[in-house]
Amino acid sequence: MSAAAQAQVPFTFSESTAGYVVERRGREVVLRTLDDRRVTVHLTDTTHGQQLRNLGRPYEDVSGRLYELLLPGRFVFSYGPVYPDAAGARFQAAQLVLVNDAEGVWPFERPGWWTEQLAQLATFYRRSQFGDGPVDFGDYRTVISGSGGKTEQHVQETDTISRMVYGMASAYMLTGDEKALEVAEQGSRYLHDHMRFVDPDEDVVYWYHGLDVTGGREHHLFASEFGDDYRAIPAYEQIYALVGLTQTYRLTGSPEILADIEGTVRLFEKFFADRRLGGYYSHIDPVTLSAFHESLGPNRARKNWNSVGDHAPAYLFNLLLATGEERYRRMLEHTFDMIVTHMPDRSSPFVQERFHADWTPDREWGWQRDRAVVGHNLKIAWNLMRMQGMLPKREYLALAERLGTTMPAVGRDAQRGGWYDMVQRQEQDGLHPFVWHDRKTWWQQEQAILAYLILAGNTADKAFLAHARESSAFYNAFFLDHDEGGVFFTVLAQGLPFLVGDERLKGSHAMAMYHKAELCFLAETYTQLLINQEPLDLYFRPEPGARFPGGLLRVAPDVFPRGRVVLDQVLVDGAPYHDFDAEAMAVRLPHSEQRLRVQVRLRPVKG
Repeated sequence: MSAAAQAQVPFTFSESTAGYVVERRGREVVLRTLDDRRVTVHLTDTTHGQQLRNLGRPYEDVSGRLYELLLPGRFVFSYGPVYPDAAGARFQAAQLVLVNDAEGVWPFERPGWWTEQLAQLATFYRRSQFGDGPVDFGDYRTVISGSGGKTEQHVQETDTISRMVYGMASAYMLTGDEKALEVAEQGSRYLHDHMRFVDPDEDVVYWYHGLDVTGGREHHLFASEFGDDYRAIPAYEQIYALVGLTQTYRLTGSPEILADIEGTVRLFEKFFADRRLGGYYSHIDPVTLSAFHESLGPNRARKNWNSVGDHAPAYLFNLLLATGEERYRRMLEHTFDMIVTHMPDRSSPFVQERFHADWTPDREWGWQRDRAVVGHNLKIAWNLMRMQGMLPKREYLALAERLGTTMPAVGRDAQRGGWYDMVQRQEQDGLHPFVWHDRKTWWQQEQAILAYLILAGNTADKAFLAHARESSAFYNAFFLDHDEGGVFFTVLAQGLPFLVGDERLKGSHAMAMYHKAELCFLAETYTQLLINQEPLDLYFRPEPGARFPGGLLRVAPDVFPRGRVVLDQVLVDGAPYHDFDAEAMAVRLPHSEQRLRVQVRLRPVKG
């Protein structure tokens, strides 16, 4: 090619832009980005468009109607070549995803969107693990390929089983699907029979890291095999061992499950808790059960966000919702008091996440150093708002609102939408640089959606609602795998799937069914009860001999401010039932030798 011909080839790169349509001038569409800039996108004869769709729904092509649909107020994702020029850049639209409709309705705010997505996820994971046959957790695999197929890796990790159990229990609670309940109960039984260790001398329960089933023989892995926690018992593994058990207990009232949960809580209080300075240590030695043993190396005498804060979302809120017991409320209050006391930092918009035993910040630990995980900050905001609903404190609300207000400027992609992974906590040259990359992971999008939904629902702040909608739009546009099923682990900044290494998998040490199921369950809950102020139906399946304190089936799906939501209707085995406390959202169960099917309708109290 001649030099003259080469000079005619423009330099380009492909890029995404997210924004609201401001105006259309012929083939030019002006978008207002999330940070209120104006970007002009140029349509061509080959620009194609689609409507945002849910898992399990067919592709809806709108290419022939773009000029009709691109009206002011429509939220759009555009992807295509960008031609840098003297004026800045020229954005060409190769693909468009249209999100809200002409009336301004966002599809994921319609009743049932998140419920339908959760049902699709439950079908995907049941099929991946058990095919069309019976549910047999002996054949469970931690590692699942991107297409949902099993791999030859034979270590069954306790936490990933528990996370799948959580997803299935949540699917039953929203849909009443007995197949999902079967998986939840079978998984809970498998955890009890194969992954649990009872120490009668200390009167505690703790959970193996996993089970190696190579060659059909069981070999227990007592300490963690994961690099950050190798040969230790990390608090977060014990915490997440309870996530599925607690959600299943809410449905069934199983005394056996409750005993396992209570035994593990005693483990936390006896061996992880710091009785002098508060909080919970991140690791203990597997032999001495001490947080100060030399074998722990860099994890010796440490505390972190996971060991203190993750109790709340993983199991403690749900355990309190199921039992109503004061001791769990006090434990929740303690963890949140520790968060608001020790984690905020005036020198950074982000919280501190790692600490020495005396709560001195640890800025040298491993990969974290002085770096911020964006999703952890959002997760703290979300859970503080939950706690604020149950036990209002000025400190809880102040930190939640501060994080909710500051995070978009430092953790969100204002050009393309979505939330980043890790950035430097301290500002450098006017920004917080990426630690490794600008990719976006699925679980951090979840934390953003839930944080801003509950902030919007409990403060009526329109900016928070906009963040919730924009975050939900990015997640639903780019993380749903419409070809193979499930949800992508990671996408590039532009929203394209990143299918490299472990991040191509649908099941791994880091990914199971939990976060995406939690998102669906609580996004449906918050959207209907707090945002739309519409009723929500839930399902429960108490077994004969169910052990609920006071004989009360407590049916609140999450913690709400007092008087915000009430129990409106109850059906027991399909018949109307009236022995319930509307404000406490509790059903006094009738005596029965048979298993009951309880369907409830919750109703928001409109002010």
